[in-house]
Amino acid sequence: MKNRSELREIAMKVLYQVYIYQNSNTEYNVEELIKEQLEITNDFVNEIVNNVIKYQKEINKMANKYLLDWNIDRLSKVDKAILSIGIYELCYTETPSVVAINEAIELSKKYSDEKVTKMLNATLDKIYHNEGNDE
Repeated sequence: MKNRSELREIAMKVLYQVYIYQNSNTEYNVEELIKEQLEITNDFVNEIVNNVIKYQKEINKMANKYLLDWNIDRLSKVDKAILSIGIYELCYTETPSVVAINEAIELSKKYSDEKVTKMLNATLDKIYHNEGNDE
């Protein structure tokens, strides 16, 4: 059984694929992409992937509001997936804010460089402090 951190990493990989397909206007099946990454169905991964796609416009708008002199579509697809998961968990789930931010930063440390990690951390921190997430 995979832990939540590992499942978030799988969700990030699926979203990365989704963004590539969207960018090239290629049809895709989300369930098939998830199945390629997981041996068994996992509600946590399904929820993250499907809801990030469902709320992508709102997530992008939120990201662009807080990314200083930057735009979410200029990020690499991996970084966009990490930031989107972080924003989704901060704004749409009961995941404690510190966990949502920390999980995104840990993924970023693994897949991005230090500058990007700092930028994602700052962006998620601003969203947390400015969007009224009470805990």
